[in-house]
Amino acid sequence: MFPPFISTLSPDELAVAIPLWLDLASVVVGSFSGLLYAQKRSLDLVGHIGLAIICGLGGGLIRDTIMQVGDVYMLNSPWAIWLCVVTACAGFFFPGLMTHFPHLLEWVDILAVSLFAAAGTDKAIMYDLGLAQVLLMGTMTGVGGGMMRDVFLGEVPHIFQSSNFYAVCAIAGSAAYWASVSAGIAKTWAVVICVVVTVGLRRWSLINNVYTPSDVNLAPKVKRFFKRKDS
Repeated sequence: MFPPFISTLSPDELAVAIPLWLDLASVVVGSFSGLLYAQKRSLDLVGHIGLAIICGLGGGLIRDTIMQVGDVYMLNSPWAIWLCVVTACAGFFFPGLMTHFPHLLEWVDILAVSLFAAAGTDKAIMYDLGLAQVLLMGTMTGVGGGMMRDVFLGEVPHIFQSSNFYAVCAIAGSAAYWASVSAGIAKTWAVVICVVVTVGLRRWSLINNVYTPSDVNLAPKVKRFFKRKDS
């Protein structure tokens, strides 16, 4: 007999959406990340609401636009947009609630990435996409909102810059969710695994100061290698 969080069903039989409360929780966490950026930039109420919607729903919108199957989540859900607005207003009118936690933005941001990566991966699995497509949808859902946020703020998207692992974490989390569901683990626990992998990898890169490489040029090394072989 399998434990209650393990299922003997195949991935096709497991094609049911992750729990609604968990889905909406990811929207709230993503919106929270947006309002923290809005506070950091001293934006007005419209700015708070705009960034909350972008960070809370932007990744899912990119995913749904690319997939062109099923529904557009932000338009179909009766709660999603309202949750973003309420979260933004709460942060705008009661900013002091967040000032006591200096590292809150860092934690909320990567937590949002992990939850969205799970949601995006789940939808791709439900529509029987291949592994590469599943990982792409999971990653884009995870980092899409943050990418749109940076564009709206006039910055180079964070995922395109050399930095501690960020998009890499979304890829790893998406892969962990896919592997968990494929192994027959119930989706709620697969989300937990995705969050642990994503947040854990991010924290590891920050603690050990590990950066994604940039300005890589292997041509000289390849040239020297072939010169040694010819000599």
